[in-house]
Amino acid sequence: MERRYDAEIMDDFSIQDERIDNALDELKMINIFLGGKATTQQGFHIVRKNKSLQNKLTVLDAGAGGADVFGNRSNEYSITALDKNPRTCEYLREHTSHTVICGDALEIPLKDRSFDVVHVSLFLHHFTEEQIVTLIQTFSRVARHGVIINDLRRSMVALIGIKILTTLFSRSDMVKHDGPLSVRRGFTKAELLQIFQRCPFKSVMIKRTWAFRWLVVVTL
Repeated sequence: MERRYDAEIMDDFSIQDERIDNALDELKMINIFLGGKATTQQGFHIVRKNKSLQNKLTVLDAGAGGADVFGNRSNEYSITALDKNPRTCEYLREHTSHTVICGDALEIPLKDRSFDVVHVSLFLHHFTEEQIVTLIQTFSRVARHGVIINDLRRSMVALIGIKILTTLFSRSDMVKHDGPLSVRRGFTKAELLQIFQRCPFKSVMIKRTWAFRWLVVVTL
């Protein structure tokens, strides 16, 4: 199954109504039950261990969406959520205590080494390989210690599973459309390796996690 590049409904930033809110609400549940939170927490554990970090971390959550994968861990992280969609930024301000920046991750208006860690969840699959290389290089410029990537592992089993789950449980037309397409836009390990060969780092770990996720940790 080849990687797809069709635009998702959520990529249409002209949508500025409750469809965004409803999709973000459902994504919270998806992240709880299908590995989003657990994958991100594994990534932060690895960065802390590799860099011997014990203090509260400053985190840029790029392409944040609902920025819900951190859980109730305000003692561990100080989160700045970056998203391009104004409606998503409004949702973040209403539902989280994070600092919110409405802006483009491809042109992050931040200084070098501004944050301890840059984190992205279910974000890179929205882009082409060329754009992903640019994003990762930008993230590594902004981060002091590491970059954590939490994204989808493309497979037929994952595609069938998400179609069944969204058909049975989703009330959001956006999630029903975008969920299966997101899987088709996900990655194989070979594709991730090709991407990181173009932006080499001293340490890159790529790991499978539940459910049909990739965890990529770049230690800087």
